[in-house]
Amino acid sequence: MPTPTTIICLLTFLAVLAAATGDGTTTTTHLHFYIHETFAGDNATTASLAPSPLAVAGSNSSFGSVGALDDELREGSDAASRYLGRVEGLVVQADLGNPAAAWTLLTLAFAGGDYNGSTLVLDGRVDFGAAGDMERAVAGGTGRFRRARGYSLMTKFGNPTPNTGVFEMDVYVTTMA
Repeated sequence: MPTPTTIICLLTFLAVLAAATGDGTTTTTHLHFYIHETFAGDNATTASLAPSPLAVAGSNSSFGSVGALDDELREGSDAASRYLGRVEGLVVQADLGNPAAAWTLLTLAFAGGDYNGSTLVLDGRVDFGAAGDMERAVAGGTGRFRRARGYSLMTKFGNPTPNTGVFEMDVYVTTMA
């Protein structure tokens, strides 16, 4: 027969576990927006942080190169559309056989509206040279997206100027109550 102390400890553990896991209900949210990127010029939102160590050795490989980005997140494809936040992240060329493929880690930092102050973290391999959607996993989030999971689909929307690119993104994110 369990002692009263054992029962109290077990009940405390179960109460903490229930509080940590919520009531078990989930909500799925579909977000749709556009990423505005500037490749060059005074207002560039991308930067090369490290060249490929293979390129330094005389090869034309981009393997191992690292870049950073701090792009604008907007409601529409037009640069004047409503500002929603930033897309901040790293891009690492990590595929020896495909120079257009990269590992990416992105943080969507929302700066207004229903998701102000919240973030979503996206992680995954993308092939910028392939046709169709580029898919990443939703690895987590903060604020309204705490304990988030899901996926994102991104396609290249266009190049308004030679120095800019626009990407369309849909994110399907599930959170637990």
